[in-house]
Amino acid sequence: MRLVTALCALALATAAHAQNFPDKKTVRFISGVTPGAASDTMARILAEKLETKWGSPVIVENRLGAGGLVGAKWVAEQAEPDGHTIMMYASAFTVSTLLSPNVLNPKELQAVATVATIPTVMITQPNKYKNVQDFVAQAKANPGKTVCSDAGLGSATHMAFERFRIAAGFEALNVHTKGPGEALTEVISGRSDCYFALVFQAKKMVEAGKVAALVLSGPKRSALMPDLQTTEEAGYPNSAYNFWVGALVSSKTPRPIVELLHKEITALVESPEVSAQITKLGADPLPMSIADFEAMIARELKDNAALIKKAKIPINN
Repeated sequence: MRLVTALCALALATAAHAQNFPDKKTVRFISGVTPGAASDTMARILAEKLETKWGSPVIVENRLGAGGLVGAKWVAEQAEPDGHTIMMYASAFTVSTLLSPNVLNPKELQAVATVATIPTVMITQPNKYKNVQDFVAQAKANPGKTVCSDAGLGSATHMAFERFRIAAGFEALNVHTKGPGEALTEVISGRSDCYFALVFQAKKMVEAGKVAALVLSGPKRSALMPDLQTTEEAGYPNSAYNFWVGALVSSKTPRPIVELLHKEITALVESPEVSAQITKLGADPLPMSIADFEAMIARELKDNAALIKKAKIPINN
């Protein structure tokens, strides 16, 4: 009886805490990327709006390293699990945790709210290929001689390439660079035959005549480049890579707080003002339920584990 009474008291206290959240305390969005990166910018958009609504400080703190794992590990294991520390992560969450399994167990973070999906675009030198089918045909005719760059091992640009390569059935030399700028330079210079660039980066370079866009990797076409077909529309099943951005907290965070944060963040993502800001970044707003977000993460962990094995991507044990 005492146990039941204690549990009821705890539940009431947690519910009351959720109603008063953030209770004038500072809320921190932890960003695992540098300022100016898409997910970091989205965190700052949300922070500004939430600070105005809550009347409490909401800041963005950058904790860089290991594909976002440094920041994620701090949120999961060191920050107080009360909802005041939120990890702004991306699809790297379902890759980095597999490539470095001893650093962080994905179960240590709880899905809260999805924010956006950012398509990647396969770019190459102008006039080098007629279309994506021509690219694949030439790559198949010259196994292992096609060179494709990416923005780093395990990055969205790397995984988008590997998913497409395996779906299309060709072999290529993959070059991991230090970041998007270097990967793009490799294509422009002709040292690399392709790179899956973020859509806003690709659009700018295509309009400048420096590269050509062959196809888009993502769940649907981009509003920034609406005439560019997706890899699946081009005839390559199971080739799309979903580069999403979302918010997570420690798995020890009380459920009422998780639900409150989901409600607040999703309302902003669905609002005309924030939706327009997200679109301006070259992303598509991606609101979904907590259950759907959890299911997406579980599905991606399974799919990415298979992709990592098939593409022979090294794991840091």
